[in-house]
Amino acid sequence: MTDTICNLSSGRVCKPCEGGVPAMSLQEEQTAMKRLPLWTLGESKISRRWVFANHYQAIAFVNAVAWVSHRENHHPLMEVGFKDVKIIYWTHAVNGLSENDFICADMLDRLAVP
Repeated sequence: MTDTICNLSSGRVCKPCEGGVPAMSLQEEQTAMKRLPLWTLGESKISRRWVFANHYQAIAFVNAVAWVSHRENHHPLMEVGFKDVKIIYWTHAVNGLSENDFICADMLDRLAVP
């Protein structure tokens, strides 16, 4: 991996991933995580939990995540509670993390500040 992930989502979009490419190495994952301090790395997945003031705001965020996911064609696992939303990214096609996961995570960080 090159230093291209430094800017994460700034002007970047997800690249189609159909497998056949390796997942990021642990070192690459840890380097990319430095750009996402609010996210957690575990088991070749990244996750973050948001807590909102009410259910309406949580669902509005879910809808915004759905828009990003559709636009980027990269879909996270979403766990939705009453006022909280947990987003989990990994790339199924490579059975691990790809640059797409970090690009989309950065996009979500820019969506909402509860």
